[in-house]
Amino acid sequence: MLHQLSWKVGGQQGEGIESTGEIFSTAMNRLGYHLYGYRHFSSRIKGGHTNNKINVRTSTVHTIPDDLDILVAFDQETIDVNYKELNEAGVILADAKFKPTKPEDCIAELYIVPFTEIATELGTSLMKNMVAIGATAALMNLEDAAFQSVVDEIFGRKGETVVQKNMEAIAKGHLVMNDLLQDQAGKFELEPGDGKHRLFMIGNEAIALGALAAGTRFMAAYPITPASEIMEYLIKKLPKFGGTVIQTEDEIAAATMAIGANYGGVRAFTASAGPGLSLMMEALGLAGMTETPLVVVDTQRGGPSTGLPTKQEQSDLMAMLYGTHGEIPKVVIAPSTGEEAFYDTIQAFNIADELQLPVIILSDLQLSLGKQTVEPFDYSKINISRGKLNLGELPEIEDKQYFKRYEVTEDGISTRVVPGQKYGIHHVTGVEHNEEGKPSEAAGNRKNQMDKRFRKLQHVHFENPVFKAAPHEEADILIVGFGSTKGAIEEILPMLEAEGIKSNHAHIRLIHPFPVAEMKPLVENAKKIIVVENNATGQLANIIKLNMGHHDKIVNLTKYDGTPFLPKELLGRVKELLTYGNI
Repeated sequence: MLHQLSWKVGGQQGEGIESTGEIFSTAMNRLGYHLYGYRHFSSRIKGGHTNNKINVRTSTVHTIPDDLDILVAFDQETIDVNYKELNEAGVILADAKFKPTKPEDCIAELYIVPFTEIATELGTSLMKNMVAIGATAALMNLEDAAFQSVVDEIFGRKGETVVQKNMEAIAKGHLVMNDLLQDQAGKFELEPGDGKHRLFMIGNEAIALGALAAGTRFMAAYPITPASEIMEYLIKKLPKFGGTVIQTEDEIAAATMAIGANYGGVRAFTASAGPGLSLMMEALGLAGMTETPLVVVDTQRGGPSTGLPTKQEQSDLMAMLYGTHGEIPKVVIAPSTGEEAFYDTIQAFNIADELQLPVIILSDLQLSLGKQTVEPFDYSKINISRGKLNLGELPEIEDKQYFKRYEVTEDGISTRVVPGQKYGIHHVTGVEHNEEGKPSEAAGNRKNQMDKRFRKLQHVHFENPVFKAAPHEEADILIVGFGSTKGAIEEILPMLEAEGIKSNHAHIRLIHPFPVAEMKPLVENAKKIIVVENNATGQLANIIKLNMGHHDKIVNLTKYDGTPFLPKELLGRVKELLTYGNI
């Protein structure tokens, strides 16, 4: 029996490829397996090659593998594009309809299965994906009943007849595949899952649920890949908690609406991707100047401009730290797993309220859209902190005086009030202002207000700013990353150790203010530092150099072709650096 299985389904967008992967992976999740799925798709509604690769394990997994055991193909392009991933024992299950052929150098076995023909005989060719699920079940020695609850859930609203027909398609695919396999049936049988209940969600859903758990009651956003699922999730959920989602005309309106709602005392946020964040930059400056809490989610994708809307990249880092004109304090957080995405989102809202500034949650396409097993969340860990928001009675002020909303304080944080509070009247403006909010260009006031705002960064309380897997006091290499690269890095550490390379891993979760104290011993006690990131210019490496120095130790390991790092690929590049890269 296998400990791990990699499975991929491919075809043209719009013919059920995503739903096929969804049915397969959801069934595996309910059997107690750990999963990680990643979709390759084009920036179009219909047409163009798409595939969905699922990694199934009996132990924790946070990334997709390099190789492939089973490839389900609904067209020839799927075979031609993906066959090189198949390992020596791999198989291709191809629909007979397109008369599949195997490339000359393909080492995998090809099984031609009449997916479409069987589905048509059962009533509709649309069920060909269910026939493919049945064929997969034959290879894995799975009972058809493993898919019953998923089919009930997806097709139940269409009536019992539709449910029965889909289950019949699975059974027929299973039977036909068994006849083709003969003694090879069950070739890819997995060790049993533990049967435990776990969540199975994309990172965007974890962020959205985190926002809901944090007490968000308003979201303003404009649809954009790969962030839209956050808005779509909350459109369904927020009204149940007395909240609402507004789809705005653009990202400028989304950011300013969220600022307005926060100014009114409601926890509010927005989410977008690189092009949308570019439009929001002036609004971020407004939130910083008016000291209004604001949480913004940036789901990074390939840039610049429209770039690669549906592909992986981590190139917004510098823009998120320094994009606004002028200087404001802000906090930038970068979760790397579904669990972190949930809990970090809650922390982001608390920090925004406590410090009265913009907080950016920096995700990336792989994390945002990669579907993964997530342990059930512990809601007892949730703590809501509104900081110095005073909704009670305020001290009386003299006639014609204003409330000191921007009072200069030791920690840089002033008492915040909401519109309509008695004795809370103050002026709000995007220009420099005095303690009452009235415009002021006085040199002394300018310095006092700037210093006040930046003192807030001395009071950022973020749990576990650096994930550390550091078994060695002195390491040959320290591998550093942020965001979704964590999974691939974790995979290669045992491989490096097996080759006698002492390797530590630091994954930076709080990008700004940079966690110098937490990183210092790891950096100082490593012979070399390899910084892994999905961009062309080594942005995280440059941030480390800016904050910590050690330029002579730091080596860039970048990838910017739109695809995520794969474990064996990453291992090969690390070893290449060790051999030929003067490490």
